[in-house]
Amino acid sequence: MVCTAMRIHLLSPQLSNQIAAGEVVERPASVIKELVENSLDAGARQIRIEVEQGGLKRLQVRDDGEGIEREDLQLALSRHATSKIESVDDLMAIATLGFRGEALPSIASVAALTLTSRRQGCDHGWSLRCEGDVPRDEPRPAPHPVGTTVEVRDLFFNVPARRKFLRNERTEFKHIEEVVRRMALSRDGVAWSLVHNGRGVLEVPACDDHWSPVARLGQLFGQSFAEQMIGIEAETQSLSLRGWIGLPTCSRSQADMQYFYVNGRMVRDRLISHALRQAYQDVLYHGRHPIYVLYLEMPPDEVDVNVHPGKQEVRFRESRSIHDFVARRVTEAIADIRPEAEEAVSYLSPEPLRPTQYVSGGYTSAAMRSRSAGLPFAGGSDAPLRAYEDLYRNAGIDPLVRQDPVSAAGVADEAERDEDQPLGRAVAQIHGVYVIAENAAGMALVDMHAAHERITYERMKSSLSGSGIRRQPLLLPISITLTTQEADLVENEDELLQSLGLVARRLGPDSVALHEVPALLADGDVEALFRDVIADLRSHGTSDRVETEQNAILARMACHGSVRANRRLSLVEMDALLRDLERTERGGQCNHGRPTWVQLDMQELDRMFLRGR
Repeated sequence: MVCTAMRIHLLSPQLSNQIAAGEVVERPASVIKELVENSLDAGARQIRIEVEQGGLKRLQVRDDGEGIEREDLQLALSRHATSKIESVDDLMAIATLGFRGEALPSIASVAALTLTSRRQGCDHGWSLRCEGDVPRDEPRPAPHPVGTTVEVRDLFFNVPARRKFLRNERTEFKHIEEVVRRMALSRDGVAWSLVHNGRGVLEVPACDDHWSPVARLGQLFGQSFAEQMIGIEAETQSLSLRGWIGLPTCSRSQADMQYFYVNGRMVRDRLISHALRQAYQDVLYHGRHPIYVLYLEMPPDEVDVNVHPGKQEVRFRESRSIHDFVARRVTEAIADIRPEAEEAVSYLSPEPLRPTQYVSGGYTSAAMRSRSAGLPFAGGSDAPLRAYEDLYRNAGIDPLVRQDPVSAAGVADEAERDEDQPLGRAVAQIHGVYVIAENAAGMALVDMHAAHERITYERMKSSLSGSGIRRQPLLLPISITLTTQEADLVENEDELLQSLGLVARRLGPDSVALHEVPALLADGDVEALFRDVIADLRSHGTSDRVETEQNAILARMACHGSVRANRRLSLVEMDALLRDLERTERGGQCNHGRPTWVQLDMQELDRMFLRGR
């Protein structure tokens, strides 16, 4: 058999660019993304995007940015030519969206591209045409305002194998529209226009004194989307997190409404996704996904954006601290959602949402004022809970306390009470399931089992966190075989594992012995739990498995220990339930993600009965 190996040779520039285009240009939406990023890096304040036939025939992006010098037009179409970095130090602290210098030459290698630009102070602009990576002539004078226009025609005209993978016009335009919405969210100070086949699709003005980021959110995704969001703002010495997170009652069956930006760059990061899932795990149905629009600002040298050809992923230098910061701040914001007696604020308010404000639905994240610490609700199932209570005691926690409800005597005058009691005063009970309460806005309808379940659950968690995770020694240590890297991790993270209630000692290069486990989980599959924790530590640098498993047990205890349907309560007991719910973190949902109460204001009630018509 004769070997006929080919000799090593250099690829032609056109073939190199077409290979690069395979990483950068997937479909028309990818072209829009790359061109818009260049416009934003050039300081554009207005960006107009025109599309024909879903981008299959023509794409054009025009901006009012700095523009390009005549002498640099041809260089801009060369690979690895950029104005954004000059040294290795610049590469380690990238502050622009683009930096590789591959977008324009890659696009030009698979389409007919015309680049027209004018710099400030020049009498006119200059235009350069390029087809299949080959400039057709020298730059020519062209009328053009200050800024740059890039027109792309017949995408993949010279790569038919790639073109056949494109979808129909409708599908490709949907991808373009989604890219434009994502980019519009990334820059409040930029005005955006999107035109398809000559018809205006989006017209988004820049945010100013008359047009807020909240209004932009409502315009881009609809009023119902904006009304289900709450503002969040938190910062440390080097990190800043702001934006909006969706109410737990507004979740999705898929993760298609999740927007996360790092220093203005939209990214999809597994670490961040895990942190946000962890923050929502206590308030969502299983299999549901939260919605959010969040912006993380941090020093550029603390994040590496040069890890993905399409710049859609990043790598954090201190990944564990980033994960904990995002998870903790979002968890706190969700926990602070409480009933609000004040009138709802319009989402079109010129003032952007603050972390202490939710626009509609009767919620706020401001801490509730309370004149008394309050006592536990007197309800509860009549069925014995000895098994759960014994388990609870084994974990070092006092079992569920039941006391007489708070007396209504001694309440201040009615105006002050309305302010401090947003859910209002109980007036009736329906079929032993729902409590009707009259409040300043109208009427609140409370699911008494769901409400009491959340109250009980939060008290249990608070008690457990106060005493820490109690460990239980195993009668016979469990020998677990791991990889060498995992065994090393067990040694290096010994302190963290002990804080999770897990004590393990290394037996050999690839094995450990598990000696102690969380008392609340001792009867479960602790080996599987231990392996899952190690897997989390390898992937995310942290783990919430123990907390999740313990919370699942507490949730079951709370469910069985809460007042049941068909249980008749006195008005005093109902009022005690309402007061406890107002003070309880995450009080808007039960442990299974169901709402605990809904608000019907007077306008809604009037509409039901056609009053005023």
